[in-house]
Amino acid sequence: MSALYDSLMRFAAPEQLLRDEPMAAHTTFRIGGPADWMFFPESEGQVVAAMDAARALGVPVLVLGNGSNLIVRDGGIRGLVIALGERMSEVRVDGNVVSAQAGASLKRVAAAAQAAGLTGLEFASGIPGTLGGGCAMNAGAYGGQLSDSLVDARVLLDGAVRALTREEMQMGYRTTLPLRRGGIVLGARFALEPGDGAAILERMRELNARRREKQPLNFPSAGSVFKRPEGHFAGALIEQAGLKGASIGGAQVSPKHAGFIVNTGGATAADVLALIAHVQREVLRASGVHLETEVRIIGE
Repeated sequence: MSALYDSLMRFAAPEQLLRDEPMAAHTTFRIGGPADWMFFPESEGQVVAAMDAARALGVPVLVLGNGSNLIVRDGGIRGLVIALGERMSEVRVDGNVVSAQAGASLKRVAAAAQAAGLTGLEFASGIPGTLGGGCAMNAGAYGGQLSDSLVDARVLLDGAVRALTREEMQMGYRTTLPLRRGGIVLGARFALEPGDGAAILERMRELNARRREKQPLNFPSAGSVFKRPEGHFAGALIEQAGLKGASIGGAQVSPKHAGFIVNTGGATAADVLALIAHVQREVLRASGVHLETEVRIIGE
């Protein structure tokens, strides 16, 4: 892997690259073994260059945002993790258009819109993810989703950076073209409507209060674990199966919201995955519905 280090150091600084970095420090679940290498790019050009270097050396790559919809197994990740965070988090407002780089948190993007008196992203203020990851999976909450106001996104796809319109992004429920084809969202633009800043802020506070009331935000988690089955709610099915509060090791089905599995302290990825499998078996037995995971599960 010294060849990868040498390649990255041709265009980056040593402090941008970490070796054997624990993924538990970079996921909201606070679990996951070490990544061989973790790189923090400062520009789109560095992302492209890092991808090219890894491809030339046959090194596998994972692109990471806030790690909020992710379970990393205890063996960690072989290869290179490209972390899109604070070094690529610029947010700009031009008229009614909000532009942001991939590493900006959705909370920060929504706050910039509110400060400019623009409405349409209030739902995103409580989503614990970054713009890049959110766009890649068409994140949403409380009846809104990013595809509602997206103008276009800058995407690294098939080795080239392209601006894809909302139609070209093919955004569905928690899916997009980049997600399906391994593309990397580097930034995006949203066209919003003028509104009253105070009313927008009040709506954001209301949604976040509802989130705090219903979701176990006091424990590390990856958000909603399962996709919503057609005609059902995953949390309700899990509760009806008598699984609220069920636990394996440090992993627990939240007593507050059964759609969440939380880390009560010291949970391993093995604990979480065993509990997911247990929930799937019991829900299938009780209701005949197979729950599909919404979280990404990666690593060794």
